[in-house]
Amino acid sequence: MEYEQILYEVNDGVALMTLNRPEKLNAMTALMGAEMGDAMAEADADDAVRAVVVTGAGRAFCSGADLGSGSGFAAGWGGVEREYRRMLPMQVRKPVIAALNGPAVGAGLTWPLQADIRYVASDAKLAFAFVRRGVLPELASHVILPRLAGLSRASELLLSGRTFLGDEAVEYGVATRAFPKEEVLPAAMDLARDIAVNAAPLPVAISKHLIWEGVGIDLDEWRKREGKLFALTTKHPDAREGTIAFFEKRAPEWKGSASKDYPEELS
Repeated sequence: MEYEQILYEVNDGVALMTLNRPEKLNAMTALMGAEMGDAMAEADADDAVRAVVVTGAGRAFCSGADLGSGSGFAAGWGGVEREYRRMLPMQVRKPVIAALNGPAVGAGLTWPLQADIRYVASDAKLAFAFVRRGVLPELASHVILPRLAGLSRASELLLSGRTFLGDEAVEYGVATRAFPKEEVLPAAMDLARDIAVNAAPLPVAISKHLIWEGVGIDLDEWRKREGKLFALTTKHPDAREGTIAFFEKRAPEWKGSASKDYPEELS
């Protein structure tokens, strides 16, 4: 299938998916997200694919959701007309390696959290910046990140939204290994090719399923719950304020109340 905002190719048993909006630092749109899910489904169904590598074109992996002119999360993220298959990296029955070749922020970091292995540029700037935009982290990051980094470090990263570098991501357990920027993708491809040749596909698929099942929580249900709460935060005025403040390069003026606006279902 031909895509508009990603590139997808298969060679020597490895599917390479490249986020391809380099002029926007590969900022994620609804269309890009749909194409990413479709490419994951394509790799899953193709027996010629033994491993998957995901990277970004240009100098970034993904700068997060494309917020356009600063109108916020609730605007500009309408549905995609074309029918795409939806599959996340953790659901693919082959190893998925995220090659974070540059900045990875927001959804550009929670999405590769669902990969099996993350290689990162040592100096790449990373951030779960959601709370700094007035919204909630998503894609089961509240489950996955504490499993990777531990509760204390995950809390620091998710609740502050601060920026950290690739080397620190490895120290925290968020990434697997760090490399100079130019070596990230070649290293990921080397590992993927090694898996494609030397690892039997059936036990690899079963092992991957058991690893994710071992998280101990139904991640599909968790994503749905998180998504509902994410939508709630996108509708709050603070989501617009966080985005506008980011574009205007100023401190945000939050209006939300942790007591008065707190969702009843969590009380």
